[in-house]
Amino acid sequence: MDKWNTWDKIQYESELDSGFAQEVMSIPDGEKLLSCIQCGTCSGMCPLSSFMDYTPRQIVAMILAGFRGEVLSSYTTWLCASCYACTVECPQGIKITDLMYATKRLAIRDGMHPKRFPAQVLATEFYKGVERTGRSNEGSLLVRLFLKTNPLRLLGRAGFGLALLRRGRLSPKVESIKRPGGLQAMLRSIDRGEAARRHTPQATREAVQ
Repeated sequence: MDKWNTWDKIQYESELDSGFAQEVMSIPDGEKLLSCIQCGTCSGMCPLSSFMDYTPRQIVAMILAGFRGEVLSSYTTWLCASCYACTVECPQGIKITDLMYATKRLAIRDGMHPKRFPAQVLATEFYKGVERTGRSNEGSLLVRLFLKTNPLRLLGRAGFGLALLRRGRLSPKVESIKRPGGLQAMLRSIDRGEAARRHTPQATREAVQ
């Protein structure tokens, strides 16, 4: 396991992003993040917290404090197993798993995610593949994953891949829906709506709703 990054310098208040918490909390019920009492239940319930560079409790505190760079470049959100144990057990009803998804989206959007990290590469390439064809093509997805993380490992798994091909468990054919352009237009529309929502003041959004 690689040595995780840690805080290596003092952070002054002027270096923090005061709007980061509001950006993360833009998800439904995200405002509950403000009620966090730092009890550590989320970290204690997380089955993968021992492998994370920052525990879920620390990530919540860092979001509220404005440590944008440290949160978006961390490995923690990408190691989240989406088991929702933290959300179920949180005494304040904070949807911590959903906040993890929100920070991952921001990390990808801003290009601040850890590079060549398999979990991040897999998520990004899966989305790109579905956006392009409307289907999940496991064969090409796995090839892109290995090429962007560890190309040499692809050679070592070639035999296993050929065995899957012979048994019909993996197909080299790239499948596509009939009109992928329609799906792409829908996704672009969602992105535009999300961008507009981010730039609309909170008071205005509440008045419209």
